[in-house]
Amino acid sequence: MKKPGLIILMIMAAIACNRINPFLTEWNTPYGIPDFGQIKERDYLPAVKIGIRQQQSEIDAIISNSETPSFGNVVEAYERSGAILGRVTDVLFNVSESDATESLQRIVEKILPMLSSHSDNIFMNPYFFAKVETLYNKKDELGLDREQQMALKNLYDSFVKNGVALDAAGQARMREINMELSSLSNTFGNNLLAENNAFAEQFGVTVSEYPEAMASQEDRSIREKMFKAYASRGNNGNRNGNKDLLTKIVSLKIEKARLLGYDTPAALILSDKMAGTPAAVDKFLGDLMVPAVAKAREEIADMQAVMDEDIKAGILPEGSTIQPWDWAWYAEKVRKAKYALDEEQTKPYFKMENVREGVFNTAHKLYGLNFEKLENIPAYHPDVEGFKITDADGSLIGVLLTDYFPRSTKRGGAWMSNFVNQEVSADGVDVRPVIVNVGNFAKPTADKPSLLTLDQVGTMFHEFGHALHGLLSKCRYKSVSGTAVARDFVELPSQIMENWAFRREVLAEYARHYETGEVIPDSLVAKIEAAGTFNQGFMTTELVAASILDMKWHELTSAEGIDPMAFEAEACRQMGLIDEIIPRYRSTYFAHIFSGGYSAGYYSYLWAEVLDKDAFELFLQKGIFDRNTAMSFRRNILEKGGSEEPMVLYRRFRGAEPDPAALLRARGLAL
Repeated sequence: MKKPGLIILMIMAAIACNRINPFLTEWNTPYGIPDFGQIKERDYLPAVKIGIRQQQSEIDAIISNSETPSFGNVVEAYERSGAILGRVTDVLFNVSESDATESLQRIVEKILPMLSSHSDNIFMNPYFFAKVETLYNKKDELGLDREQQMALKNLYDSFVKNGVALDAAGQARMREINMELSSLSNTFGNNLLAENNAFAEQFGVTVSEYPEAMASQEDRSIREKMFKAYASRGNNGNRNGNKDLLTKIVSLKIEKARLLGYDTPAALILSDKMAGTPAAVDKFLGDLMVPAVAKAREEIADMQAVMDEDIKAGILPEGSTIQPWDWAWYAEKVRKAKYALDEEQTKPYFKMENVREGVFNTAHKLYGLNFEKLENIPAYHPDVEGFKITDADGSLIGVLLTDYFPRSTKRGGAWMSNFVNQEVSADGVDVRPVIVNVGNFAKPTADKPSLLTLDQVGTMFHEFGHALHGLLSKCRYKSVSGTAVARDFVELPSQIMENWAFRREVLAEYARHYETGEVIPDSLVAKIEAAGTFNQGFMTTELVAASILDMKWHELTSAEGIDPMAFEAEACRQMGLIDEIIPRYRSTYFAHIFSGGYSAGYYSYLWAEVLDKDAFELFLQKGIFDRNTAMSFRRNILEKGGSEEPMVLYRRFRGAEPDPAALLRARGLAL
């Protein structure tokens, strides 16, 4: 008699205990939303263990298959493997970023080494690789379409970049490195969350509210204290320190790169990106730094003139000059003086719900999408809201969850992620995605709704652009669907959406005063337009500085004996960063590169901005809601995911190579 499979045994055991782990069954929920009402923290660890065993069994079946290797029985079989593991980790890591209780953090710490070991078991398996390599070596003879070719290439590269060609000792060391990097990166993020919470407790504002607070804080001594506390996160000599962690992370990355035959981590990471090489990125960033700093110096002169008036009035002592903690305060003064534009004037017109309505309406006009609020859906937190999205023909596009308010268990910033990835299942069902947009906007109070700054309005449009990339995906395989694209291409769909946020005709539809319902007046819109490139010297300089700092860390050949703050200071000196500006992220709180997926990749925001500004110029030529242009962008970019090389997709949409000067023109930095 055939013995019952592992999963069946597990389910039988769970039934005997009167409860089935919700990750082991299909969710009886609207549109495949995770069954948060049933999921408990105790479910994650056993579900991960079962998921690992299930996928390993599926990999073993691929290896033991005696049929001639084919795309179907190797690559496609791998793509369909790991359903349970994918389901539980998609939920776990999303929730751990948005609602990271201490108990959940401990669970993640237990699970990360298991996942690292499991990944190594797959991508260091010589028998599995032999089948993949056989297909890769004759890929041009297999009659594969482009999506299949890209899926095969991605799988092959995963083996190569994980050290499948290393000897036994090399593979053993690679396993150790991968496991340690996973653990250290997680600890870096947890430390930063603790530091962010400590900052909020000390000053009464979250790190997301910090820029606005600095622009409105009149007391210079308080601004200085806030700035120094913000800029020293992870560098306070306490148990949440990240200096030692980040040097360990860099050292391990260097060792990993060397094992794989690369001189530096940057060379390894960029080998399959659009930029291609560290030298290309360095030149790109260096060319941007010159006009950015020149513009920033002009901005300093404008601010110093205002500060001089304060000196004359006896508000400040003689000899006072603009310091980093003065920038936001005096920039706001200059903006008021030059453009008569004050955030306190604009915020009443940007109620969070209205801005979201504007985002949805923009997508409707561009792509024909329709949005329906979902009531009583399962959610991991009461702040979460859900929306069903359908196409012009009524077919389901997917579900968008929004989670916009800060809390002590949520990391800072804003992001998009997937709870359910788009793919076509083995039985031909087009699985529609469940996407989440997360932010840290001001929470409503008893007498006032959530009101957004101009920057936060842009952020909401930005993250929704990422969401569209995931939602509109029309791919067969998860490895290439949605946002599974080269890191320096992934920001194009997000950044291009920002271009609609403050267009006059768009504002007229969503920017309404939260008390009176009055549409934002033309006079205020004119001020927003006039100030469109205001402070871009500062904003570009701090972004380029962070990008260069990222590259400096990942172009190291050794991190031995490095003092992180001294290294950072020297990097800033070499790049020509002026004293009045610090990098957008200093090393000890640069989670993008030490705890996220942007290692040697933070430049991608600027790299993709070249594409987004160049692409939007086509919309300006044709009409910002021209349906043919919009649908071309949808078909050639948003639906394609990583099923084709990025520049091929871009040229199909644009009909030409991108113009690098488009970024400078848009930021008002053209020399």
